[in-house]
Amino acid sequence: MKSILYVILLISLNFGFSQVQIASENFLLMNESIKLPGTLTYNKELKSQPLVIFIHGSGNVDRNGNQAGVNIKANYIKQLADSLNVKGIAFYRYDKRSSTEENLKFMMDDLDFYRFVDDAKLAINKFKDDKRFTSIILIGHSQGSLVAMLASIENVDKYISLAGISEDMGEFIINSYKQVSDEMSNIAKEQINELKETGTIETVNPALAHLFSKANQPFFISWMAYNPSEEIKKLQIPVLILNGTKDLQVKVEEANLLHEAKSDSELMIIENMNHVLKTIEKDEDNIKSYYTPEFPLSEELINTIEVFIKK
Repeated sequence: MKSILYVILLISLNFGFSQVQIASENFLLMNESIKLPGTLTYNKELKSQPLVIFIHGSGNVDRNGNQAGVNIKANYIKQLADSLNVKGIAFYRYDKRSSTEENLKFMMDDLDFYRFVDDAKLAINKFKDDKRFTSIILIGHSQGSLVAMLASIENVDKYISLAGISEDMGEFIINSYKQVSDEMSNIAKEQINELKETGTIETVNPALAHLFSKANQPFFISWMAYNPSEEIKKLQIPVLILNGTKDLQVKVEEANLLHEAKSDSELMIIENMNHVLKTIEKDEDNIKSYYTPEFPLSEELINTIEVFIKK
């Protein structure tokens, strides 16, 4: 009898889930020659609902949260979209301008961090007058935390920082290397100070060549011009700051410092969530979760975002 009841309950739960009808629309936004294809998903049975626009982190991240070339296949952005859609929250996600080789030839002529902000503003302007959506919420992940922060000055109702850093990128690099060795931290400090003061690094240390090649230097100059702890103070909208205790790339302290800078923000530290938003029970699974979509998205993350958006 218990097994029959279980089967009936399982069928009813699956039937209930299937009743949530999710619509999907694809868009191609253009920022001059840069192509930004994206996907909007929403509950088509609701007359109105809030809209999340997701701003990705560093690297060649596509709209799903995957990266070609480095074999990142966590699929975390799509999983977050699917999870919030079920809760009556629309979601727009787009391929980062650096995710396709087609865009790279145009990017090399304009290596400015703020171009990411321009891309985010295009997405905001696309939907700001769409009557299907009651509000626009920007979620900025990792590098995208600062991008979304800068883009949230106008036409955005709420802002969420997800694994965002609290200091300019130069200081973040220096402090990150300090966890490895004082020697590497001092080398990084010398190179970054030279870049800030002169606009170039004449002789790049081989240990930092992956960061400060001649081609990358203009981009780093424009990125280091912004201090997230100062920029977040300019926001006049509700702010939620999130970080996971299993994040190997951005430590919890960064979220605490952002919260200190914006004292009226909400802060939530999510136990066992890592940088790609997955729940990690075993430390050895942390890196593994970057390369497969099999690890579950943090339920606490989904619930926290839902409550913040709907309040």
